[in-house]
Amino acid sequence: MHATDHTPRFADLSEQSARALLARNHVGRLAFAFRDRVDIQPIHYVYDGDWLVGRTVIGSKLVTLAHHPWCAFEVDEVHGLFHWDSVVVHGSFTMLDPKVGSSDLYLRAVELLQRFIPGTLSSHDPVPERAILFAIHIDELRGRSARPAGD
Repeated sequence: MHATDHTPRFADLSEQSARALLARNHVGRLAFAFRDRVDIQPIHYVYDGDWLVGRTVIGSKLVTLAHHPWCAFEVDEVHGLFHWDSVVVHGSFTMLDPKVGSSDLYLRAVELLQRFIPGTLSSHDPVPERAILFAIHIDELRGRSARPAGD
């Protein structure tokens, strides 16, 4: 055996594989920056073509993103130290408010979220405090993978 036989393999995911990973999962990490501080928070989401949609509560994240909407979003599937897939999205964060011009996307987000979590925005909502809907437009998409040697 050569030393390279034990080297893990790293590769880019195809766009199709990266989008499939986004579609399979529903929890990711939203990263955003304000001045000299970068923050990252886990959120649940639903993938829909060129959009990720979700919901959240009023807080500092929304205040920051309202003024600086550029963000990154990451989703991983980890099976081992050198056996994982990861997708990073760069895009713009938009709060969805049907009164301010995003009514089609708002209605689509409600439909997707109700399929994902039945009871969303109803009296049976398991997290009624998460009443603010948002969307992240996928401007850039990049996926990477690692596989153990010999796979």
